[in-house]
Amino acid sequence: MASNRHLGRILVLQTLYEYDFRKDCGDEAFDINDVLDRNIARYHDTVDDQDFIKNLVIGVTEQASNLDSTLQPIAPEWPIADIARMDRIVLRMSLYELLKNKEVPPKVVINEAVELSKAFGGDNSSKFINGVLGTALRKYEDGSLEIPAGLNKKEKA
Repeated sequence: MASNRHLGRILVLQTLYEYDFRKDCGDEAFDINDVLDRNIARYHDTVDDQDFIKNLVIGVTEQASNLDSTLQPIAPEWPIADIARMDRIVLRMSLYELLKNKEVPPKVVINEAVELSKAFGGDNSSKFINGVLGTALRKYEDGSLEIPAGLNKKEKA
């Protein structure tokens, strides 16, 4: 299941990247569900936990502004809009999973985010991702992380 979830996170990342890019380009014909279905169909025989993928994509797209407002104080020297697209998406999806998925240990979520950033991000992405998510986890565990209402309840992602 672990490698299956890793592939699932890659599909989430691909879907969210296309969503973010096409949204920025003003593509009004874009339908995230079509892209999600297409990406899942490519790996249909390999990916068992399609609900995990769908829930993560939908959760991140619905909560993007809340995720950004949670992330911004953690890395105040990096405005969200200035963070590389890939890093921003990895941060959003990982923070969402940290806050909403009680099935996956936080250290696993952070490790997966670091691995995704090594594979798809820039040279320093993994260090940046690890630092931001590590700080988010510490603040979450000590109760000092400011979490908007839509994100503050742990439930299955």
